Amino acid sequence: MRVATLISTLFACTLIAACSSNSAQDPQGAASAAARAAPVPADAPVILAFGDSLYAGYNLQPGEGFPPRLEAALNAAGTPARVVNAGVSGDTTAAARQRLAFTLDNQPVKPALALVGLGGNDMLRGLPPEETRANLDAILDEFDKRKIPVVLTGMLAAPNLGEDYTRRFNPIWPELAKKHKAGLVPFFLEPVLGNRALMLEDNIHPNAEGVNRIVAATQEQIARALKEATAKAQ
Repeated sequence: MRVATLISTLFACTLIAACSSNSAQDPQGAASAAARAAPVPADAPVILAFGDSLYAGYNLQPGEGFPPRLEAALNAAGTPARVVNAGVSGDTTAAARQRLAFTLDNQPVKPALALVGLGGNDMLRGLPPEETRANLDAILDEFDKRKIPVVLTGMLAAPNLGEDYTRRFNPIWPELAKKHKAGLVPFFLEPVLGNRALMLEDNIHPNAEGVNRIVAATQEQIARALKEATAKAQ
């Protein structure tokens, strides 16, 4: 499977620090700069980005993380949206599950759509995949109960955790997306795999240019999901 091969490449490079440094040309160039300046309409529907450090903007400057870059790109492309950053660095699925109700109860405007990006910290800590699945299932249940559509941004296991762990971990996202009728980005980090020039020094988190690549790869799918959600709500 192509994605599985890509995740193996990323984590193998992380573990042995042997990846070559490639050029980090931003494919969006001036378009990215224009997107960052795009205004957000006052009545734009809200997207809640509920996740861990990959949403929180770990070690990035303000405005460089996934939620603000996604918001800017959507608005620049003609899809009004306000993206609320509810990412917490270091969050496991269990920690996120505990804070979800509080997070939703304290939103000034009910989200029209939620992005859920969790599970990487569970994997890095070697937590049982069954716990990850149960927590994500409960998180999606809460969004279902509140009638907030979801797009899951998936994670894959590092190969050093072994075939058994991979077999139990990797299917979590597609299976839960099917169960809850959620959208799915199969592997959130796929656009930056194998390119250290798009990663921070830890080789786990994307840098600002890496975030641009991820936004470019996901914004059309998220825009479609947002339009479908707002249409159903009317």
